[in-house]
Amino acid sequence: MDIKQFRFDGSKPLNLKKQETNQKQDKSKRAEFLKIQKKQIARLSTIQEQLYAEKKEGIVIVIQALDAGGKDSLIKHVMTGLNPQGVHVHSFKAPTSEELSHDYLWRIHRRIPARGEIAVFNRSHYEDVIAVQVRGYHKAYVMADRIKKESDQDFFAKRCRQISNFEEYLYENSYRVIKVFLNVSAKEQKKRFLERIDRPEKNWKFNVEDLDDRALFGRYLETFEHVINQTATHHSPWYVLPADQKWYTRYLFSSLLLEELEKCGAAFPQVSKEDQSKLQLCRQRLEQE
Repeated sequence: MDIKQFRFDGSKPLNLKKQETNQKQDKSKRAEFLKIQKKQIARLSTIQEQLYAEKKEGIVIVIQALDAGGKDSLIKHVMTGLNPQGVHVHSFKAPTSEELSHDYLWRIHRRIPARGEIAVFNRSHYEDVIAVQVRGYHKAYVMADRIKKESDQDFFAKRCRQISNFEEYLYENSYRVIKVFLNVSAKEQKKRFLERIDRPEKNWKFNVEDLDDRALFGRYLETFEHVINQTATHHSPWYVLPADQKWYTRYLFSSLLLEELEKCGAAFPQVSKEDQSKLQLCRQRLEQE
């Protein structure tokens, strides 16, 4: 399996209609994939320690999907294998009144981690060009007339440009932005919604408003396709993963994450000869106690 087949960096256009939502992996192979994934997570844990020790590069992982796409379980099954001290998960809900009074990237920039750390965005600044565009929330924004007079097409084209510039800015300041879209089918989404209704322990996850978004399923996919094509770059690529088989999606996610983090070339800092000599003196003092 070549993870590059799911990678979009601007060198080729994305056509979501041609992207599989289910690769129909044989369940008999699940144990084998989980074994590989366990090794991948162990390697990711080591890289995380190296990143944290070096403090040279910061990592921002953006996870986007339609409702019931599997974002929460993906984070739970892959990212919890890392040291929580250096990993921060942020869930971006509908903006508060304070957040709406600032530019839309304000709340995002506040959550960019220190170099050496990893931030996982469960939804992100992309909601401001996806959900806002599909549902028309921007029409109620309090902004200058020169902005309000813009066509919707120009308004969101500018936002896509701003987002690309923002992510390039982060890259030029020693950060990597890795973006993932979980491509779930309408059929699988319906199945997961019904499960949330039928299983008491999952009732809390169901939101009646999710059905309103489901009615716009096709419109959301069209918007995701357009936005991904507008913001996929070599330095900040998108990965479009088939999301109908959760266990296989998690395997793909750990694979792409490992491939991207390996590019950092992180290593534990080397101690100078002078400091090594000091360490030996410290050893002698301890042994003499």
